[in-house]
Amino acid sequence: MSNTPVSDAARANGFWNKAWDEAAELDPEWIEKFLDMATLPVRKGVLDPKTYELIAIAVDASCTHMYAPGTRRHIAKALDVGATPEEIMAVLECVAVLGIHSVALGVPMLAEEMRARGISAAVTE
Repeated sequence: MSNTPVSDAARANGFWNKAWDEAAELDPEWIEKFLDMATLPVRKGVLDPKTYELIAIAVDASCTHMYAPGTRRHIAKALDVGATPEEIMAVLECVAVLGIHSVALGVPMLAEEMRARGISAAVTE
């Protein structure tokens, strides 16, 4: 039996990411543990495949991750397991809201700096 059954299954099922090749060559045990952890929810059967793929799309498409290969792979898989384009679009729309935190974080800082410098908040044209 292989020492990397989860990695082997990912390769066989088309879930392997070529970006993991070098890390797997340098430390196959680490990649195996990473994939074991990352795929546990779906392997346990707690989440149905469609829900898992929709969540994976949200993670990969989030503004903090922006991982295009994963987003594409999970969109394709979501469609394969029965998700509709409307459901996938709803996930992407939900994820887009994460960017609003840039405004929520930065605007109070801007206002504080403006007050410290005596700059008016009034819009000038």
